[in-house]
Amino acid sequence: MAFSAADVKNLREMTGVGMMDCKKALTACDGDMDKAVEWLREKGMAASAKKAGRIAAEGMAYATVVDGVGVVVEVNAETDFVGKNEKFQEFVKGVAATVAKLNPADLDALMECKYMDSDLTVLQQQQEMVLTIGENIKVRRFARFADGVSAAYVHAGGKIGVLVNMAVEGDVDAIEIGRDVAMQIAALNPRFWDKSLVTQDVLDEEKKIMLVQMDNDPKMASKPAQVKEKIVMGKMNKFYSENCLLQQAFVKDGDMTVEKYIETAGKGKVKFVDAIRFEKGEGIEKKQEDFAAEIASMVK
Repeated sequence: MAFSAADVKNLREMTGVGMMDCKKALTACDGDMDKAVEWLREKGMAASAKKAGRIAAEGMAYATVVDGVGVVVEVNAETDFVGKNEKFQEFVKGVAATVAKLNPADLDALMECKYMDSDLTVLQQQQEMVLTIGENIKVRRFARFADGVSAAYVHAGGKIGVLVNMAVEGDVDAIEIGRDVAMQIAALNPRFWDKSLVTQDVLDEEKKIMLVQMDNDPKMASKPAQVKEKIVMGKMNKFYSENCLLQQAFVKDGDMTVEKYIETAGKGKVKFVDAIRFEKGEGIEKKQEDFAAEIASMVK
């Protein structure tokens, strides 16, 4: 049975074993994935392989700034309890520090990097954590800002991690400004950073919905099309204020927008550039446990 590079990658993700050893295992087992896992376990290379298939949707989202480099990472575990484990949190912070220092190109490159203050790679350190903690643990994603000034915010002990990047002129302390903006992003999760980033297809869909709503309103249905169009354009400002960060009302002072807050607090020398918001487990389908069935199966 032949095998592909994707098979080697999948086996590595399942077992945490190096690429060359995974290739040897698949070669020895004629491409059979299950037999390759067993082969690696027999060699003592994949003691935690069984845990690797379990769903990890908890864990921690973490943002920080290391030597001026902003980093946000998400590392998943199976239970919320592990997300509060001190050793797990130290591992997450070590991953972030590795990203800051070594600037990996992507997740695969990160997993091959040397983990901070260790002779192990990030992948090998991850496997050590699996063995130590007893749950499937997986580094899921990361982002990094090397330029400008970055500010980090972690919400609810790791439920959400936000990194805000700014361009700053002169000697201005923009960290508090960035942190305030990051808190706003964590709380309201805007779809866009600025109204200029709203795509035409989104605008067209919003206008379409508004026009249909007016057609269904007895008070508005009879109005001329050009009047409806003007009303729609006026309503788009509300759409921007609800969905675009810089046009949103600033949470700490509703009398100004986030854009105005940055301009005022930064004395015109601070400009929002970009941001990243990671929420732990977002997009991962969590397993729904049937505890009654589980208990019943245990007492049979």
